[in-house]
Amino acid sequence: MPKVTVVIPAYNAMQFLPETVESVLAQTFSDLELLIVNDGSSDNIVQWANNITDERVKLISQENQGVSAARNTGIMQSNGEYLAFLDADDLWKPTKLEKQILRFEEYPEAGLVYTWTHLVDTFAKPINRVLASRLEGNVWKQILVANMIGNGSSAMVRRSCFQTVGLFDPELSGAADRDMWIRIAVHYPFAVVKEPLTLWRQHTNSMSKKRQEMVKDLRRTIDKNFQSVSFDLLYLQNRSYSYMNLYQAWNSIDEGNIEEAIYFRQQAYRNYPQICLTNNYIRLSLAILLIRFFGTNGYDGMRSLTRFLRWQFLNLVR
Repeated sequence: MPKVTVVIPAYNAMQFLPETVESVLAQTFSDLELLIVNDGSSDNIVQWANNITDERVKLISQENQGVSAARNTGIMQSNGEYLAFLDADDLWKPTKLEKQILRFEEYPEAGLVYTWTHLVDTFAKPINRVLASRLEGNVWKQILVANMIGNGSSAMVRRSCFQTVGLFDPELSGAADRDMWIRIAVHYPFAVVKEPLTLWRQHTNSMSKKRQEMVKDLRRTIDKNFQSVSFDLLYLQNRSYSYMNLYQAWNSIDEGNIEEAIYFRQQAYRNYPQICLTNNYIRLSLAILLIRFFGTNGYDGMRSLTRFLRWQFLNLVR
């Protein structure tokens, strides 16, 4: 049996899927199986997959049911002791799986190991933006408020977690990974590999860019997970909504929509006024101010510089 099962849900993803698969097959940790779940695609994925000669790769085809159902199909047909999920447009650096397995061996109580994430553009060129968290151990309260893992391609999960918490919620799509991580965090500690080994591709058709759908999905996820929270922790719900709006404000900045960014910033403040004291909120407010004075191009140049300096700092302290 393979040590790790990699699950890639794929729906009309041939623009990026070959490069994504190659990043899996190039892993330094080779004791794996790769399950590509074709979720009712209308492209040439079947013909393409038939030409793959690596015996570790298997294509599973089903009618279109959504990303959560595709992940669940992968889980149910997997053989690995650990499962790692990879979106069809994202990439991994070669040592990702190896270093996550080592982290599990160092921390056998952990149910999930995540990595830092480096954002890249459509052509897989780094944007000098890294999602980096040092949170480990009991992280349930933290992830209930804000998703420090970043995206669905970062985590590796121990198989026993799914026996405890069940499968991905088929009613959720873009926020289904966060819902799952919250449910796992109730029962298991987390661990982190402090290196940006996951590459999150940013492009116009990515799920995270579909603003209204994403907000609706996140709201359902927040409301669902606070239904079982003890009364003394319900105050965290508004805080969770606040961070959700702050994240959407940054997405609006990335797309040059300053008015939408101001709206989401206002909603973040209304839900949790103390958020105005956080570095993230202050940086957002400065970004809005810079765009008003210097325009998008001037702000982009300044942000590129600050991201580069932050990246250098992370390299020094990790």
